[in-house]
Amino acid sequence: MTGEAPFWEKPLHSLDRAEWEALCDGCGKCCLHKVEDADSGEIYPTNVACRLLDVTTARCSDYRHRRAFVPDCLRLTKGNVDDINWLPSSCAYKLRAAGQPLPEWHYLLTGSYQAMIDGGHSVAGRVVSETEAGPLEHHILEEPL
Repeated sequence: MTGEAPFWEKPLHSLDRAEWEALCDGCGKCCLHKVEDADSGEIYPTNVACRLLDVTTARCSDYRHRRAFVPDCLRLTKGNVDDINWLPSSCAYKLRAAGQPLPEWHYLLTGSYQAMIDGGHSVAGRVVSETEAGPLEHHILEEPL
């Protein structure tokens, strides 16, 4: 035994690309549309998912090529994670950037994406695709999912 910490406990800057990608809990919350108030700049959450998000699994249906289909899809990086204020408080990237541990339901700790879904930490089964939603203004939530 080397005593080396698991990669998800290491500082974000030390992760390689595969580790970075594996850190994502797959909740799908960052794939939900937001509505910004033009006057105040306040951002409101919706229950409307990007058309590429499989709403039953909360997985991107074409993650590798997503930017070709959704040019404004955010690419979260080590350099911008601290600047994105609308990431959910449970986001593994946000937590690790702040030196905090992963939530106990994270699949890297439980070995199960289903545990995250069962615990209500995923948007799976709780959102509608933008292809079916209609106007975003009809889908603004009081609290984020």
